[in-house]
Order: sequence, then structure tokens, then C-alpha cells
Amino acid sequence: MESEMHDFAVITPSYAPDSELCRDLNRSVLRWTPPDVRHHIIVPRQDLPVFRMLANDRTIIHDDREFLPPTIRRLPHVNMWVNTRQPWLPVRGWITQQLVKLAAAANLEADAVLLMDSDMVLVAPTDLSSFQQDGKLAMYRKPGAVHSGLPRHRQWLETSHALLGLEQPGPEDLTDYICWPCVWDPGIVRSLLRRVESTQQVPWQTALTSQLHFSEMMLYGAYVDGVLGGPQATASSMNSVAYSAEMPLGLKEISELLMRAHGVQSVMISAKSGIPYHVRATALQEFADTLSGAGPKDKVGGAP
Repeated sequence: MESEMHDFAVITPSYAPDSELCRDLNRSVLRWTPPDVRHHIIVPRQDLPVFRMLANDRTIIHDDREFLPPTIRRLPHVNMWVNTRQPWLPVRGWITQQLVKLAAAANLEADAVLLMDSDMVLVAPTDLSSFQQDGKLAMYRKPGAVHSGLPRHRQWLETSHALLGLEQPGPEDLTDYICWPCVWDPGIVRSLLRRVESTQQVPWQTALTSQLHFSEMMLYGAYVDGVLGGPQATASSMNSVAYSAEMPLGLKEISELLMRAHGVQSVMISAKSGIPYHVRATALQEFADTLSGAGPKDKVGGAP
């Protein structure tokens, strides 16, 4: 990781099947963020050749093993890992990806890091002030949003409380911290990882890989609220259009979804939705043109 201080940086774990989506995200980051913002794309070693074409002075392509200890090793032919400190159970790729996000954020010298998965794009100018209130970084939190209809969210919060040594949450509806995109303070990430190690008495990576159900965003939010006493500023809106259902939409349906939103900075259409790339790209292009008054040659990601 670089040692030069920046206002904020963008972190994206990805892999070969999402390379087209990640290319569009990268173009949007280069177009809509200030010239000193770096986009750190982190991929499995075998996928480096697929992403290397994106590398430039603002886009850094990383091998994901830069952010994992040697005790965590990939199993052949599957998206599973094993922690040799604790060989059973195997570690799912989704959990390992969250470890990579935390490690990358902790190692960055920046006032803030913006977590953006490959299935997102920026659609408006975005800088550090986009995530601040009165000069303070605002954390997304939505009290009461974790209700009985979201049992996995509650499970993620319970896991976070256990990892941090906090009292387990009560039966009431709880606060949600999951958002797209998600902004973190790297200093807070470093201190929360120290807290996990102090509480669990093992390396934080081992503590996290021992969990079957885990959310890095819930961990961050639970730490800020439960250990630090709350954020300096909060945001109740993601300022994003998000479609997370695992169900495909047609071009008209996507366009209707997007056109109901005004003043957003980003769009997330889940890669698991089954929407063909060309349908998604066409809808996003039309949306971006509408927002910016752009002509037909202005791409979503800013390509010439």
C-alpha cells in the first residue's frame, strides 16, 4: 500500500467473472472523483492478467494475498480457503473478501476509504465532502431497521457484539449499518481490529474466519456505537440507488427503478440479479445521460 496521505481512496475486491462490471466502476471513479483519488482493485492472483489492463497512476491492481496472512490459503478449484491456525471449518470466499476489505482499509493512509463492489458505479461528482457533515465523516446508520424480517442482519450484529466483547443486543429492532457505498475511517478500522484481537486473544483474521455468519459493515458500526460511543456524524441515506434482489429485470424495469431517484451519487445493481451486462449498461448509460445532461458520447464511466 502507498504511504502518501490522501483525502480518500476507493477499495474494490473483485474477480474475473465481474471484470466487465469492475471496468465500468473504475471508469466512473476516474471520471467523478478528484485527480488524487486512487482506486485499489484487489483480485485473486490467477485473475491479475484480466485486470492488469486497468492499471494506471490512479488505479492500483493488487493480489489479494497482499492482505491475507500466510496461514490463510486458498483451496484448489473452489472459492474456499482454509486457515491453518484453525483448519475446520473451511472459510468461504465471501468471508475472505471481507477480511481483504478490512486489511486494505487498515493499511491505507487516507482520511476515509470508500468501499465499492464491482456492481456499483458513480454517477455524479464525488469527493470527501460528499460523506461529511460539518467537516466530520458521517457513518450510515438506520435505527430500528433490523426487524424480525431480517434474521441474518440480527445474526451479523450478534456476531459483531461477540467479537467485540459487547453485551448481546436485546429483542428490540436494531440499527442497520449496511449500505452501498460504504465509507470508513481507516484509523477506526485499525482500532476495531485491535479490539477484536484483545477480546478474542487470537489474530483478528482467525477470530473472523471462525465465524459462519459475519458482516464487516455490521462490525464497524457496532464498534463505533458500542465501543466509541457513537459516530461524530451520521447519515440516514445511502445517496444511492440500490437493487439487491437476485431476480433479473428488463431494460424498462431498470430504467423505471433508476428514474425514480434524484440527486444520487451512485448506483448498485447486484451482480447476482442475473441481468445481462448489455441490458444493465444500456440502462445505466441512459440514467447517467439524464442526470448530467450528457450527450450520447459521454459514457457512464467516462470512457471516450
